[in-house]
Amino acid sequence: VQLQASGGGLAQTGGSLRLSCVVSGTTLRFPVMDWYRRAPGNQRELVATIEGFDRSPRTNYSDLAKGRFTISRDNARNTVDLQMNSLKPEDTGVYSCHTKHPFTPGEYWGHGTQVTVSS
Repeated sequence: VQLQASGGGLAQTGGSLRLSCVVSGTTLRFPVMDWYRRAPGNQRELVATIEGFDRSPRTNYSDLAKGRFTISRDNARNTVDLQMNSLKPEDTGVYSCHTKHPFTPGEYWGHGTQVTVSS
């Protein structure tokens, strides 16, 4: 199982970035997928979670992401995206996608993608 994140970069305060995570190398389906962030000097923290494959999957956001970020998935492409709007300098960090299968052991992390928001 491989998770590949992309879409990070440099943005100005108030700007937007869209991150994408593609799952490959497996026929397993992962109903729950997350985006995490590690800000400089801090521990990794959960940003957003999406659960389910139907048209309206359940989503949850941390306080830092509520109202500004949107997590979504494309089942056909096996991707999970994180649309980040109204970016703030404190959103700076390395963003990683994560998942674990409900019926098999282990969990999977993608290589992080750097997001830098300038003031």
